[in-house]
Amino acid sequence: MTIIEAIILGIVQGLTEFLPVSSSGHIELGTVLLGAESADNLLFSVIVHCATALSTIVVFRKDIAEIIIGLFQFQWNTSTAYVAKIIVSMIPVGLIGIFLKDYVEGFFGGQVLLVGFMLLITGTLLAMTYYARKQAGPVTFGKALIIGMAQAVAILPGISRSGATIATALLIGVEKERAARFSFLMVLAPILGASLLELKDYFEAPAAGGNISGGVLLIGFIAAFLSGLLACQWMISLVKKGKLIYFAVYCFIVGFIAIFAAWS
Repeated sequence: MTIIEAIILGIVQGLTEFLPVSSSGHIELGTVLLGAESADNLLFSVIVHCATALSTIVVFRKDIAEIIIGLFQFQWNTSTAYVAKIIVSMIPVGLIGIFLKDYVEGFFGGQVLLVGFMLLITGTLLAMTYYARKQAGPVTFGKALIIGMAQAVAILPGISRSGATIATALLIGVEKERAARFSFLMVLAPILGASLLELKDYFEAPAAGGNISGGVLLIGFIAAFLSGLLACQWMISLVKKGKLIYFAVYCFIVGFIAIFAAWS
């Protein structure tokens, strides 16, 4: 992998991890377009995912600090309830990760046609938020589970995790700012967990890491972190303003282009 490829793929990962356009789908498309054989490099994947996790921590550092302080009070309070809801939301994706990991991996590897159709689904979900309830409230345990189911579906390349979870939250009556906050905080544990699993796979089969230098890895990390930081803050602002319809249009355009390219 070259430095230019690392920068491009790092930026793509950082932007699409938070913007509702599917990071996995764009990584798949970017891999095909660049012809970067090491784009699926395990170590590079771990690095850029950790970078986006770090950008989330930076943006929500005050919220995370409040939650941690609340947890150390060792009593049932707002913080412990919030963490409990995040744990509930992780159940669906956790079950898929345990029982269907090998099956899900079969959907990756240059599946341009699949990505195209899944982007159309993402666009439809985002477009539906136009009709979201005007009277909205907090995340309940029941709603957390439903949002978690949306996150589990977003394992498929082309289904945006942030788009699916935020759109689902809005459609079931969660207030806009709370929907964005919950969507981004709930992904921290799955991202870090997936990164640890990928790191384990790397150490079990170092050859899968390919021949990639430390400098390229660092460049990819920085690119993913900075673009993720920008995208996370921008996305929070867009959700508050109800501007998701623009991303719906983008997903429709890219989805149809991917489908046409796969069939041509």
